[in-house]
Amino acid sequence: MTDLATRYLYLARHGEAAHTDDSGLTDAGRRQAVLLGRRLAGRPITALHHGPLPRATETARLVAEQLDGVPPAVCEEAGDFVPYLPARSELPEDSADFLLDFLAGTTAEEAGSGAVLAQRAVERFTGPVAGGEDRHELVVTHAFLVGWLVRQALDAPDWRWLGVNAANAGLTVLRYAPGRPPAVLLLNDQSHLPEELRWTGYPPAVRC
Repeated sequence: MTDLATRYLYLARHGEAAHTDDSGLTDAGRRQAVLLGRRLAGRPITALHHGPLPRATETARLVAEQLDGVPPAVCEEAGDFVPYLPARSELPEDSADFLLDFLAGTTAEEAGSGAVLAQRAVERFTGPVAGGEDRHELVVTHAFLVGWLVRQALDAPDWRWLGVNAANAGLTVLRYAPGRPPAVLLLNDQSHLPEELRWTGYPPAVRC
């Protein structure tokens, strides 16, 4: 029987970027990434995964510069995609119109590829690890995947990734221990950021 150990999964949304898929970080986003890296410098992280878009790539590079010998590695599973497209019948009646309007631009092709990547992300990043030694790994990604993996950890309905938001450079930590349910240790924590760098990526009306 293979020995299992605990996986600590650190999830971070990329730093602030311009509103195009091919853009890198703003000056504020670069500061956020460096401060995120400094926050994580004392943790025993041995792997750093990131999505392929420039904003995630640049964030991961700046974070990696603050860590000790942890090179960033790109993977599609950490990318920006819609992980699950719900039917109206799954959604609460009072918010169904709002949620479906939010997802209205998602094509059938995007929904199909997103579902595949979401399943691959669960297989790659979640659950206890083999080998008997705890693992700490970081995924620099996008808000949708953070929401999806938090939903999965809590065994919530598939549609419930919606409404789990992540600020730029916000930190979420999930724990997968053998023989225990997954635990959410941190959610969207921004204590490593000064006040002026917090809550970017959120509409002004819902910033705390």
